Amino acid sequence: MDDAPRPVFEVATSRETVVGDATVCRALPRTGRRTVGAWCFADHFGPRDVGLDGGLNVGPHPHCGLQTVTWLVDGEGLHRDSLGTEQTIRAGQLNLMTAGHGVSHSEEPTGHFSGRLHGIQLWLAQPEATRHGPAAFEHHAHLTEVEFPGATATVLVGRFADAASAARRDTALVGVDLRVRDAITVPLDVGFEHAVVVLAGTVRADGPSADTTVTVGQSGYLAPGRDELRLAPVGGPAHIVLLGGEPFESPILMSWNFVGRTREELDAAHDSWNADDGRFGTVASTLARIPAPPPAWRRAT
Repeated sequence: MDDAPRPVFEVATSRETVVGDATVCRALPRTGRRTVGAWCFADHFGPRDVGLDGGLNVGPHPHCGLQTVTWLVDGEGLHRDSLGTEQTIRAGQLNLMTAGHGVSHSEEPTGHFSGRLHGIQLWLAQPEATRHGPAAFEHHAHLTEVEFPGATATVLVGRFADAASAARRDTALVGVDLRVRDAITVPLDVGFEHAVVVLAGTVRADGPSADTTVTVGQSGYLAPGRDELRLAPVGGPAHIVLLGGEPFESPILMSWNFVGRTREELDAAHDSWNADDGRFGTVASTLARIPAPPPAWRRAT
């Protein structure tokens, strides 16, 4: 008989930060928890009302060594990148951009949408096998849904409950949007670590000895070793994103919009962007190009 204790569901408070002209709740990275599988960044934005020139409003900026995953719950936005992509994303749609060795992009208002804007921006650290590869972009207008008694699951990335997303994945992982109406038992991959990010409402998650509640502005973490998680909404329906994956292959370093393995790599990325040497290409945007701030280790000297 296996007497190993079940992993404890750990609750943490997200920190508020400003991106573009919006305040967001950043669940990852945080002190003591840099990654969950390959997931290394999670910004929950909105809900808020925006005008025709408001909302996603971030000028051209670069990335390397990661994938951006944008999921809209409400509203619209316009993605432009150095690959020549110009893609409107609407509620219920997913954008996935692979940076590889280098890409740049902007996130902008569409110019014809006003109303409620709500969503989450996620990053995935790329493994050694793909992080130096070419940049790419994909848009998914329709995603697979799975109905549970008491919940609807939309599979954003990876495989969940015998359903799979068509979105690219470079490591073993899962990302799922869950609209929880009643108590459900969520199936988990026992080899994955998982995080729950609450977008709306409050959920109660079963712990090894007591229930734990998680609400907007918080996230929960579960180490590998569980094959299911019981969730129940508190005081009305709840809306969460479940992230999971195999513990990442190696420690990563993050600086501004770059993911790498060494300071030298990140220094080179900062310098390339600020020198506009062609590594990250050019975005056809009217928004101002955002300069790279010096890495923390340069500011400390």
